[in-house]
Amino acid sequence: MNDEELRVRAPTTQLLSRRALPPFETLRAFDAIARLGGVRKAAQYLCRDHAVVSRHLRAIEDWTGTKLIQRTAAGSVLTEDGIRYHRDIASALDIIARATVDLIKRGDHRCLHIRCMPGFALHWLSGHLGDFEKANPGLDVELQPANRSPEFLSADTDIEIRFVGSYRAPLQVPPHLKSIEIARAPIIPVASRAYLSSAPPVRHPRDLLKHQLLHEQDTDGWLRWLAAHGVSEEGELPGPRLWQGHLTLEGARFGRGIALTNSLIAADDIAAGRLVDITHQRPAFVTQLGIYHFIARADRWQSRVIEKFRHWLTATIAKEHPELAPPSN
Repeated sequence: MNDEELRVRAPTTQLLSRRALPPFETLRAFDAIARLGGVRKAAQYLCRDHAVVSRHLRAIEDWTGTKLIQRTAAGSVLTEDGIRYHRDIASALDIIARATVDLIKRGDHRCLHIRCMPGFALHWLSGHLGDFEKANPGLDVELQPANRSPEFLSADTDIEIRFVGSYRAPLQVPPHLKSIEIARAPIIPVASRAYLSSAPPVRHPRDLLKHQLLHEQDTDGWLRWLAAHGVSEEGELPGPRLWQGHLTLEGARFGRGIALTNSLIAADDIAAGRLVDITHQRPAFVTQLGIYHFIARADRWQSRVIEKFRHWLTATIAKEHPELAPPSN
């Protein structure tokens, strides 16, 4: 490529002022502080010393001549100028990250980064991925369990799988993403036979309030599920918090109480008799569905590796559990 071609393709023929471009490390540090809510958390995320991140913050404040962070008794908060500045640079940093990852991935069809719910990762996907890898030799698959995310698809993620209860707000994805349903699984309470044999009988959803309920990070899941069955309960429900669904499921296996899960995750345990679906043959319980969503970038939806995984995933679930197949996408 000659100099004339460079001039034609460049977005501008004039370089930006050096004063307008602070050192990238200071921008990265400020962005992490703003997103994570503090210098210490930003330092941990960036794998930098706390003092180094603080110096970067001071440097960008000196560079701009503006106070960006206000330190209060409750912690560090963005000033009004900091909020405006971060809104603009965060978008720019996201664009840089996406462009860089796109450039890397354009010539790399050997790696697939999947982020999904921990329960689905542990109890279903990890046990089936070997079949996909055998059918696609040379492909490196990275599976990252993630319960909650502040945003859809981080820059290095190709695919995200999310689970949303039908009694929650429908999933809305930004315009640059595309989503399809891959399964609709009933959300069910489960417990071990040993636990149920020594506990009060369950004939109606309200009877569950007499039992030890196993919660994830909060009681919200149980409260919403009970409300969908017409059972309203003020305040938080009693019972241990185990933070993740696979831990509540493990607790149920060991007779600690009743866990809320879905029929895809619990299928093997129910079939083996380790767990019992409490809603089975109890007409007072109304089926509440949870929907698994497959999410990817719209402009990479037809990329070879993402398309292969999407077809394999939907075909495998449909073959094993045809009753969970969603309406045609």
